Amino acid sequence: MAALGSGLLAACQKPTGTEVPVRIGFSAWPGWIPWQVTDEKGLFTAAGVPVTLQWFDGYLDSINALNAGQLDCNSQTLGDTISSIAGGADLQVVLTNDNSTGNDQIIVAPGITSVADLKGRKVAAEEGTVDHYLLLLGLKKAGLSSSDITFVPLETGAAAAAFVAGQVDAVGVFAPFTTQALKREGSTTLFSSKDFPGAISDHLVCRTEFVAKNPEKVQKIVDAWFATLATMKAEPGPTLAILAKRAGVSEEEYKAYDAGTTILTLEQNREAFKPGNTMASLPFAADQISLFLQEVGLAKTPPKLDGLLDSRFVDATP
Repeated sequence: MAALGSGLLAACQKPTGTEVPVRIGFSAWPGWIPWQVTDEKGLFTAAGVPVTLQWFDGYLDSINALNAGQLDCNSQTLGDTISSIAGGADLQVVLTNDNSTGNDQIIVAPGITSVADLKGRKVAAEEGTVDHYLLLLGLKKAGLSSSDITFVPLETGAAAAAFVAGQVDAVGVFAPFTTQALKREGSTTLFSSKDFPGAISDHLVCRTEFVAKNPEKVQKIVDAWFATLATMKAEPGPTLAILAKRAGVSEEEYKAYDAGTTILTLEQNREAFKPGNTMASLPFAADQISLFLQEVGLAKTPPKLDGLLDSRFVDATP
């Protein structure tokens, strides 16, 4: 988040014993930072699974690490997961951490008051990631397309910095980079993930080969996540301190970021994996995202969605 720690990635937990630890990646997003609580409160150990938790300053780097086999599981969005599958990755969603409900934003310079005003303007975002997707959703809703703007592909932090420096007219960013972007005088949020309910869901995503060979480890990790949510509810003060420290922000700032993220309960997880006809249903959302990615050229062929959504772990969590 705002002060993203040192180094591209850091091992946050040293495994004990001879069992090979599960390599899990996470990055600056309020729905994923609770993994730091899992680590510091010893909840992986309590669940009986050794884990090496790896922090990434750049979200896209974590996606690339999973695709390259440098991680077993990673914290990433459904849209980005489907993009990876379109590129040949074999992945499974085993858990929904949260839905973005305002923390992904398209922020604009003074004088831009509608999506139509973006026509011909320079807009920065991290290409192929969720905020690029949000930008395209907003353009489509307003009857525009990517060809109507000048898209500037930049890593999220660099995109926010370019916007503040006046190098681009608008930017797609997620919290806490939203705070950085809004430091530009007169800037405002044009639209956010709150305007597209269920469009941006965040998950623990694992390599299919790893899940097939280690279902018991995946189950223990999922169990540890829900133990983490219970711990955060029981110990709000101490756990907030852990969350804010990992994010590099004050506790009050963290509360503000957290407000734009809706963390799903166990029951909500189980419900999300079921078929439906709204974006709250992961099977429906996956189909819609797949079609959208093809439409805008981010997926050249239809992504193979069979086996993508694996609900057995949340179904088996006590």
